[in-house]
Amino acid sequence: LATSLPRLTPNSLSQLESRMSPHPRMRVPVSLRRLFPRASFVGCADVRVSDATDHSGKCHAGQLFAVISGTQVDGLQFVGEAIGRGATSLLLEHPLPDVSVPQCIVPNARKAYAELCAALSGHPSRSLRIAAVTGTNGKTTVTWLVRSLLKSAGNRCGLLGTVEYDDGVETAVSSLTTPAADESVRWLGRMVANRTTHAAVELSSHALDQDRAAGVEADAVVVTNVTQDHFDYHGDFESYLASKSRIVDRLKSGGSVFLNADDPGCRQLQDRLGDSATVITFGIDSPADIRAHVLEESLAGCRFELVMGEEQVVVSTPLVGRHNISNCLAAAAIAHQFGMTIEQIAVGLQSSAAAPGRMERITRGQPFDVFVDYAHTDDALAHCLACCKAMATGRVICVFGAGGDRDRSKRQLLGNAATLADVAIVTSDNPRTESP
Repeated sequence: LATSLPRLTPNSLSQLESRMSPHPRMRVPVSLRRLFPRASFVGCADVRVSDATDHSGKCHAGQLFAVISGTQVDGLQFVGEAIGRGATSLLLEHPLPDVSVPQCIVPNARKAYAELCAALSGHPSRSLRIAAVTGTNGKTTVTWLVRSLLKSAGNRCGLLGTVEYDDGVETAVSSLTTPAADESVRWLGRMVANRTTHAAVELSSHALDQDRAAGVEADAVVVTNVTQDHFDYHGDFESYLASKSRIVDRLKSGGSVFLNADDPGCRQLQDRLGDSATVITFGIDSPADIRAHVLEESLAGCRFELVMGEEQVVVSTPLVGRHNISNCLAAAAIAHQFGMTIEQIAVGLQSSAAAPGRMERITRGQPFDVFVDYAHTDDALAHCLACCKAMATGRVICVFGAGGDRDRSKRQLLGNAATLADVAIVTSDNPRTESP
């Protein structure tokens, strides 16, 4: 019998334990009275929840249904369907008369639902060292670099972002920059089950405004920059900045905030924070705690001197553009916070490739350089074009567009930025419902 059994290596044992571990949503029921002590209850003194959803079409027997007001539809329309499918309790902001199931009434159902999802999953973010990154531009590159750096030092690091979700073992193409509340904690739970120790997480302004990330607790948060974007949703810069600033609410006790000293929006945010959080700055042109002295820029990459306190080291990176040096600084700051030495950071950055679609070089044997970049704001487009213009030996040709049914106010700004090129070709991008 002994010889017929497979030999368990440490790796296979870990995989077996992961398969045998209970699903994060199958834990001991959560008391809503304990989780939300200021909540009121209708039809009961408490509600004990083992599973929850905010999607009536996915509701099944025994679940709690979270009634959330969306940007286009109101969850109140689907209460009947949820109960018909077996929902045994509701989480909502105002009591409903003539409803037979118990109700938990909270001030913010969306936030409460995210916190409930985290509780049902055993608060996985508390078992990980998490870097949360927001900003108009650079989120994907910074999280990509953080994961690469931490892995280069022997850590298992997961990622949630625009390009992919990674639980430390398996990856999947992402559906949103920041997943829905239940999906976020599900991926974080998978990271914990896979013995992943760190995670880099992108938090969009939409997710922060909608409390989608209320179940994520971070050891460090980064704001790369705050320039105009998503005014179709936020309305104006003040509201947009306010949404970005809410990333600080995601900090664990003792955590740090990392801000770009070169960015006016970050400086406004720093003024707002005052002494309420530990702030560490990074920058190229402005005084900062973590600095870069640019030594060389070319279409093949950059060299710069990384300065951290009394320590300094020369870093070579294949990433192109001064804005990517700033992204390297942000990632280096996080890696240093998580215990990497400045020498380890330099080695890690040298081997870190660009995220897909971020100043990504396309080489098919053509006698000229081609780069593809995700730039969809005037600030990002201007940085990319200024970089190419400064280093190109010939013309710079820019092909760009703007998505339909989105922030129209930035379209002229994109056009102005495109004038940095010698030739600008305007496409309809993704027109959605608008006429190209």
